[in-house]
Amino acid sequence: MAENEKTTGAVTEQIYTIPLREVKNYPTWKKSNKAVKVIREYLSRHMKVDESSIRINKSLNEAVWSKGIEKPPSKVRVKAIKAEDGIVEADVIGSE
Repeated sequence: MAENEKTTGAVTEQIYTIPLREVKNYPTWKKSNKAVKVIREYLSRHMKVDESSIRINKSLNEAVWSKGIEKPPSKVRVKAIKAEDGIVEADVIGSE
């Protein structure tokens, strides 16, 4: 669900709250790895690009891994910026 959408030329910027509840069903040593994959899948589906076109910034990665591999957050707010060449930059908004 897009909470905020801005279009400037061929650049699209959207803010998403990505639920990461499904990673709770994975083994403890795989949870944060799966959370990153879920973020990529979600952005791929909603921004209509291939998963290889998504770039996760360091701050988003650190937010997912902040409590280690066993305890990722249950949701994360992400600002996704899609450039005209189809590359999507994903960055975290705030910290939980």
